Amino acid sequence: MLAILGITTPIFLLIGLGYIARWSGIIQRDQMQGVGVFVLYCALPALVIRALTQQPLEEVFKLNYLVAYGLGSIAVFGAGFLLCLKLQRQPLNASAMQALGMAAANSGFVGYPVAAMVIGSPAAVLLALNMLVENLLVLPAALILAEMGNHQGASVWRTVKKTALSLIKNPVLLGLLIGISIAVTGFSLPLPLFKAIDMLAEAAGPAALFVIGGALFGLQVKGMASDVGQIVIGKLIIHPLLIFIAFYFVPGIDPLYMAGALLFAAAPMISIYPLFGQRYGLGGVSAAAMLVATVASFFTLSLIIGLMSLSGMLAF
Repeated sequence: MLAILGITTPIFLLIGLGYIARWSGIIQRDQMQGVGVFVLYCALPALVIRALTQQPLEEVFKLNYLVAYGLGSIAVFGAGFLLCLKLQRQPLNASAMQALGMAAANSGFVGYPVAAMVIGSPAAVLLALNMLVENLLVLPAALILAEMGNHQGASVWRTVKKTALSLIKNPVLLGLLIGISIAVTGFSLPLPLFKAIDMLAEAAGPAALFVIGGALFGLQVKGMASDVGQIVIGKLIIHPLLIFIAFYFVPGIDPLYMAGALLFAAAPMISIYPLFGQRYGLGGVSAAAMLVATVASFFTLSLIIGLMSLSGMLAF
């Protein structure tokens, strides 16, 4: 148990430090956003580029892993979407946003730092693979459905095109494209450039956790227990459960990769979730869900790490 707390406690101490920095006024909101921009536009792309260029491409891109993680994530998204739309009769845009909160993990800001402490260097490879699933499958599906709900009667093709144009500007996707291009061509980065990328990549984990803590300051949970509860349960329990089932039925996956996938899936929802929620009429619920999920993930991540160690998937 102490070994597990030794992994999760430092991570949430960094999150708490970011929260305290905002609460105390040491760092203002715009300054914290500046750190977030650094992580999103510099550190995370560098981390992805390093992961894709440190070993042969065929050893990085595991099709069976992508299939399993993709199937598990889209199953959670589909189940959450149908629950909200058909059973609870919620609007199309709100249903899409609730489903997004259940199915898209905060892979870069929480999932990677946790996985890196548990499974080591393979966590960076899994980050790149998970980003493909989240940015090319789950996020587009949610945004297309939400846009259709906001602009009923609009052309589906126009909605898809608009979503694609917004996603193509994603800096992590650009990092993926750069990393893949370098790996395919066999180009060797000059040593000073590689060292700069390596230094940026090392900063990704702690800086990301600090930003998450700052982002939680000021969020409130009032009168939203039902919606917030189902989003948090979907994200922290159902998502890793369906990922486990998907990995169980897809053969040939390294158990270490399966353990990493569970840790990524058990992370809270993507950090920009409240921004999307606000855009599509779910601002308060999405912000509250991220707050509750981030706090609760300390316990759920510790539990999952403990269960994996008891099952033999991890050795402490």
